[in-house]
Amino acid sequence: MAWVLKMDEVIESGLVHDFDASLSGIGQELGAGAYSMSDVLALPIFKQEDSSLPQENEAKHPPFQYVMCAATSPAVKLYDETLTYLNQGQSYEIRMLDNRKAGDIPEINGKLVKSIIRVVFHDRRLQYTEHQQLEGWKWNRPGDRLLDLDIPMSVGVIDIKTNPSQLNAVEFLWDPTKCTSAFIQVHCISTEFTPRKHGGEKGVPFRIQVDTFKQTENGEYTDHLHSASCQIKVFKPKGADRKQKTDREKMEKRTAHEKEKYQPSYDTTVLTECSPWPDTPTTFVNSSPTPAPAFTSAQHNTYSVPDSNSSSPNHQGDGSSQGSGDQLHPSATIQETQQWLLKHRFSTYTRLFSNFSGADLLKLTREDLVQICGPADGIRLYNALKSRSVRPRLTIYVCQEPLRSLQLERQDAGNGDSSNGAIYVYHAIYLEEMAASEVTRKLALAFNIPLHQINQVYRQGPTGIHILVNDQMVQNFQDESCFLFTTIKAENGEGFHIILK
Repeated sequence: MAWVLKMDEVIESGLVHDFDASLSGIGQELGAGAYSMSDVLALPIFKQEDSSLPQENEAKHPPFQYVMCAATSPAVKLYDETLTYLNQGQSYEIRMLDNRKAGDIPEINGKLVKSIIRVVFHDRRLQYTEHQQLEGWKWNRPGDRLLDLDIPMSVGVIDIKTNPSQLNAVEFLWDPTKCTSAFIQVHCISTEFTPRKHGGEKGVPFRIQVDTFKQTENGEYTDHLHSASCQIKVFKPKGADRKQKTDREKMEKRTAHEKEKYQPSYDTTVLTECSPWPDTPTTFVNSSPTPAPAFTSAQHNTYSVPDSNSSSPNHQGDGSSQGSGDQLHPSATIQETQQWLLKHRFSTYTRLFSNFSGADLLKLTREDLVQICGPADGIRLYNALKSRSVRPRLTIYVCQEPLRSLQLERQDAGNGDSSNGAIYVYHAIYLEEMAASEVTRKLALAFNIPLHQINQVYRQGPTGIHILVNDQMVQNFQDESCFLFTTIKAENGEGFHIILK
């Protein structure tokens, strides 16, 4: 037994000796100075990965930054997108900031860039039916826009333009090197696009998106530079403030552990980078493909003095005069109805009435047209359909005295008998202006007299005197007065005078 134990001790000691020897060999081969961490990181594979990291960070550096001066909601969980509440119709500032590093995009130095601000749907389901949703909103809110720019409050924006067929977008030029702020107003509320009308909390979210472009060689701003957006909900006036307060009070009631799962509320909303908004061609825009969203110059409403021929700022004169007898007939086809709308300066509503024939349009009442087109254009369209002319300021009736009547009048002057059996046919003269020149012009038209041959118009007064008809006399005419008129040769033999009796 003792011999067996002794043999075990010998074997164990040999194994320990062999293990120590192997460790010592390893130590000799892999000494402390053989390899270091810096040598490992200096290997080519690690050098390649290390050098690629800063290049990737540089590629993600955005050239611009857009900051909206509206607080974010505190009831948003970590790693979720921020949510900002806005009041309907209130002006909110979006600061347009140049975020370029030295040497970035040098081709825009000293030049303007174009930005398009849009309010779009956040939900993918509504994005697919955006056109139908916006057309429905336009029908319920005729004459209104989803998005407007508060021009008096905006700073540094140039050449502001809107497109009548895109009620949710506005574009402008700006200089990245200068302080620029665009104040926007959102007029649609989130509950207007829900099938059931709940409170603002159940409304659909929108997105505010800014797309910026630089100028190409042909002068068009179609070269995309940067896009960013943020999520919003729009409430009726002061509703956003109440919702923000409610969210803040809810967060205050949560425990410290629960609060760690939510984002803090920030005073401003930074728009995050996104893909550019796809171009959606409309009826009035050329349908040829374009590399980026662009407005055609033919569709812009620029902010300038309206044309004197236009009865409202939404219509531009097309150079064609509106004939008083050019009526829309019930038998007019859809194409003829569209031409009639264009001729009478209703081009904004051609798309809305794209399926209306003449009979369909004539069936609409005044109230229908006011609701569809707004008060100004609705009344104008109703008057055009009914061919209602402007009510004259004064109406007079004039008859040209026949020559035979003059001869009989001279014969019967002694006995006062003026019953000569002559028939007097009067013409109605409608005066839109209370001026003597208007009387002369209307008399020339009514009786086919060359206007340049009429020297003066007189009114026969007491004892047969001739009183010159001037503007003051016309202003004192009684409405629906009756006159006989005759003509006499002028003293110089050129032309003649008209005498009203």
